[in-house]
Amino acid sequence: MEEKDPTAVNIRDLSMDDYNDLIRLWQAAGLPSRPHGRDSREAIARQMEGGTSIFLGAEEDGKLVGAVLGTHDGRKGWINRIAVHPAHRRRGIGRALVYAVEARLHGMGIGIIGSLIEDWNEDSMAFFARLGYLAHTDIVYFSKRRSPET
Repeated sequence: MEEKDPTAVNIRDLSMDDYNDLIRLWQAAGLPSRPHGRDSREAIARQMEGGTSIFLGAEEDGKLVGAVLGTHDGRKGWINRIAVHPAHRRRGIGRALVYAVEARLHGMGIGIIGSLIEDWNEDSMAFFARLGYLAHTDIVYFSKRRSPET
């Protein structure tokens, strides 16, 4: 099979027109989702309109093959979710998506960008380490959820 150049991938802003493709991509990539909570159509629409979220997609031949969700609180940026379709991995698409969301956040004056990765997800930890992200083992993450779907 001929390998495609990752520069052939078009990175663009996602819109609600991409919602179904985004959910299918997350499913294909094995990402958990909360379709009745934070990943519902209404929640994603609210996030896209809120001004603190960045939804970018990598498109190849008109098909969504990768996506990244970045957010910020005005002080620190986060890469909350990144997915590349399994058939398109190991071609630099994930790296291109991270660089694109980093550029967007830097353009907003955000100088620190982090990503929370569950301790079992060694592939994601290795990916972010290759991109220059440092693991902080001295931080304990606390969360409080209104419901299991949030």
